[in-house]
Amino acid sequence: MKFVVFLIGSCVAVAALLAARSVLVGPSSGDADALVVWFHQYGEAGTNEACQRYTRAFEQAHPGLRAKLSMFPGDYDSKVNAALLAGQGPDVFEHEPTLDDVRNKRIAPLNDLLDESVRTDFHPLAMEALTFEGKVYGVRAVIDTGFVYYRRSMLRAAGVEPPRTLHELVDATRKLTTGKHKGLFIGNDGGTNSHFGGLIILSAGEKLIDRNGCGFSVPRIAPGMAMLRELNQSGSLLIGATADWWDPSAFINGECAMQWCGLWAMPAIRKALGDDFGIVAWPALDERGAPVTFVGGHSLCVNAASPRRRQALDYLRWTWIDNLEIQADWNLAYGFHLPPRQTVEAQAAALQSGVPAEALRIIHRHGRSMRDWLWLPEMDATLTSAMAAIVKRGAEPRDELNAAVERINRALDGFLGR
Repeated sequence: MKFVVFLIGSCVAVAALLAARSVLVGPSSGDADALVVWFHQYGEAGTNEACQRYTRAFEQAHPGLRAKLSMFPGDYDSKVNAALLAGQGPDVFEHEPTLDDVRNKRIAPLNDLLDESVRTDFHPLAMEALTFEGKVYGVRAVIDTGFVYYRRSMLRAAGVEPPRTLHELVDATRKLTTGKHKGLFIGNDGGTNSHFGGLIILSAGEKLIDRNGCGFSVPRIAPGMAMLRELNQSGSLLIGATADWWDPSAFINGECAMQWCGLWAMPAIRKALGDDFGIVAWPALDERGAPVTFVGGHSLCVNAASPRRRQALDYLRWTWIDNLEIQADWNLAYGFHLPPRQTVEAQAAALQSGVPAEALRIIHRHGRSMRDWLWLPEMDATLTSAMAAIVKRGAEPRDELNAAVERINRALDGFLGR
């Protein structure tokens, strides 16, 4: 499933600038035998150099093997998918595997790289998202997650407690809105996308889909969509910020008292605000639900058609499985992410106290995967379309969601051939 979650870790403005410059090069004719490795262009300073450093260390540890690393800005997913469809994809590449990839044998299973001790050391939700019918198709390199960040001083001044339910979030957003700032920022579209649709569904204690069809009950979810519409109509949401929800600028600048944003933003927020912030998970839909956050991120796959498949597996094993120091460096030395290996997480001093420790508590208690092998791109578009109709155009939530469920179930039946 392609939520905005899987773009996390990138700085859109930096990526766009790099795209305009067209600075990337692929393997030259002299590198015809080199292992080809692709990443999307991360926004954090030092990430390109770090990846190149890991690749050079791999070469030194494997005399005779060469690897050519490229990091691509812009629409990386489309570039990867086009290359795979054309049979000209890289050997190792950053990608979130899909059931279509598996069915068409575009990505190689990686079970031989991951014995039981390694599998159990990865965060279980990361393994679940990459495993289909007992076969593992990716190695998670980064875990990202999100929170409602709040300004302690602003909540204290308004007599507001950090929200635990969606109703409390709506109420707090109104009370925190003043002539100087809005109560909440969840994106310039007011949260009318499948990312927030997924959060609302999961916060009800339900799921997106299973083999029987849509996994959520319309009567449970419809009130959540109605509350999202209420938020949008209240005038208390920040709309039109200079950057979208994944950038903490609006929160740091005091344009809003609360913002949904990712763990990656925490260092910048702490630098700017000191201790004047806290975090909570996305609030529960109601008293029957539970707070929730996503467990997403970026993974690495091996091209099943690669003529250098053995070397690709060696690269993946040495760089992203055996060398735990690389995982620690990659996740904590540039941006701020959760290392997928629980051993690394437990040893990371930066995660053991203060708000980062609270982030760990939240993800271990409330983390859910927003990715499902059966959730197809057209289903994602259907949910987003339904949310826009409900929130922006005033459609009746139950009617719109019932129609969306029918379309999603038809898409699933067609995909499964039934």
